Amino acid sequence: MSFATTFKALSDPVRRDILTLLKNGSLSAGEIASHFEMTNATISYHLNILKKADLIHESKYKNFIYYELNTSVIEDIMIWLQELKGDDNHDKTI
Repeated sequence: MSFATTFKALSDPVRRDILTLLKNGSLSAGEIASHFEMTNATISYHLNILKKADLIHESKYKNFIYYELNTSVIEDIMIWLQELKGDDNHDKTI
């Protein structure tokens, strides 16, 4: 995973909103698009950026493609941010 690609994907508010929608479970592209006032092509563009950043996975079921969060990448980011912040309690000394 490239943090640069991940943070670039996260920099757009629409993509962050898509991730928020997916936190409750997988959704089809149409279900995602119904939450936005933009074309399906624009939604597809945002989904592709999120896929390239490995923030979401897609799976096909019948004639639909469903998207879901890739929580392992989110966890990697959280761990890195905690280490950067220095929240590691066992390393603190008085």
